[in-house]
Amino acid sequence: MTEGWTYQKAGVNIDLANSTVEKIKTLVKSTRRPEVIADIGGFSGVFCMGQKGKNSPCLVASTDGVGTKLKIAIHLGVHDSIGIDLVAMCVNDILCAGAEPWFFLDYFACGKLREQILEKVISGIVEGCRLAGCALLGGETAEMPGMYQDNDYDLAGFAVGSVLEDRLIDGRNIQKGDRVIALASSGLHSNGFSLARKVLDWNHIQYDQMVGDLDLARELLKPTRIYVKSILKLLQEVPVRGIAHITGGGIVENIPRILPQKYGVLLNKNKINIPEIFSFLQKIGKIPENEMWRTFNMGIGMVLIIEKSEVDKTLTLLNEVGEDAYLIGEVVFGQEGVKWSD
Repeated sequence: MTEGWTYQKAGVNIDLANSTVEKIKTLVKSTRRPEVIADIGGFSGVFCMGQKGKNSPCLVASTDGVGTKLKIAIHLGVHDSIGIDLVAMCVNDILCAGAEPWFFLDYFACGKLREQILEKVISGIVEGCRLAGCALLGGETAEMPGMYQDNDYDLAGFAVGSVLEDRLIDGRNIQKGDRVIALASSGLHSNGFSLARKVLDWNHIQYDQMVGDLDLARELLKPTRIYVKSILKLLQEVPVRGIAHITGGGIVENIPRILPQKYGVLLNKNKINIPEIFSFLQKIGKIPENEMWRTFNMGIGMVLIIEKSEVDKTLTLLNEVGEDAYLIGEVVFGQEGVKWSD
């Protein structure tokens, strides 16, 4: 493929997914209760448990899966870390509202139940819950012959947490000149794997192959980093104005989700520490630059938006608790979306 691979050529149409979400918003709104605060399209749903505007407790919930990263885990027979990814995708989402996750539930579906595989998967979910400080409240196991082949299985889960209404982070207080802080990812996390698998398969590269110093199995299956404890600790000291979980859509689509209308961000691409795995995939797949930034996290798992005066304190606190945090840009007014500077 001389013109290079894209996510859409690999079978994932982000534009169609986005337009479909827009179309179903009307259907979703028909179920709305007065307690609902957040509209569909945010990182999580918010449900006020008391009278709005009275600093009532709010439930915050998110649901997600692991995507086709599961195909690599199944192929390599490594099932004990994929559950961490499942928990991470949900708890990091509700963290964007400033909420502390309270509990998690999982759904495991397979064609034929294999006890050892299930046990390893659940052990990963348990570890993810420990890292997030939430309880594994329950789950569901479904055995569906004919629906899945061989050792195939699928995972889904959801997390519920809470935050007081006056501590809810929704981006409304973001202002021009606020700074953008990046928290490093552990690698690919759980997004872009349909494209990653396609370029590896196209080049006849095995998922457990060593490519120079790059251990592909290790890189591909690194669990998604869970930022809960670090950010909750930060929120006790710093008034964070916006939090974005960098998942599907990358930096360019996730940061705008938390910005008020007419606001954008100006980011310095040269300041972003891009792990080798991304450069490797781009090279072997001839993936266009803009496609990389729209598909992968490119080394950034979470983004925080804070006042300029809070930068030094924020970086110190985050790095003290083991995060690799650094400044990558600022908020601008009058041009929406993500713009790049040198």
